[in-house]
Formats: sequence, structure tokens, C-alpha cells
Amino acid sequence: MVCVMNLHSFLVEPVVALVAGILILVQPRLLNYIVAIYLIVVGVMGLAPHFLQ
Repeated sequence: MVCVMNLHSFLVEPVVALVAGILILVQPRLLNYIVAIYLIVVGVMGLAPHFLQ
């Protein structure tokens, strides 16, 4: 179970970063929102294994 969560984290983070980068290039005004959402997603993914045990 733990290996699946780690693999999931490794796959999601680069995809989120790539999408955020593209959106920032297309619409620079979205930078604040994209950074905030990215930080929230990474934080939740980092804390999720601790809460699910």
C-alpha cells in the first residue's frame, strides 16, 4: 500500500508542475492561484499517508 502511494506521488507531482507551467505561460495572471493550488496539492499528498495509517 505504501509503495502505491509513493508511486502515485511520483507520477502526480511532475504532471501538476507541467500543467501549472503551461498555464502560467498562457495566462501569467494565474500565477498566484497556480502556485497556491500547487502548494496545497503537494502538502495534502505529503500528509495523506500519515492520516491514512
